[in-house]
Amino acid sequence: MAKKNRKNLVAAIDIGTTKVVTLIAQIPETGNIIEIIGYGVCPSRGLKRGIVVNIETTTQAISE
Repeated sequence: MAKKNRKNLVAAIDIGTTKVVTLIAQIPETGNIIEIIGYGVCPSRGLKRGIVVNIETTTQAISE
């Protein structure tokens, strides 16, 4: 497997009340198109109405 240039990687995470979504993208050196190379979705835990009520379960959901 070829190594990817790590300096061109971008990660985003959305921590919501119902789910945690992570997106990994690569920005090519030429061109303006971003290539999505991975994503993850996991049920969210430890939040209630957008507020962290249990930091340990929220951290566990983010780690997953």
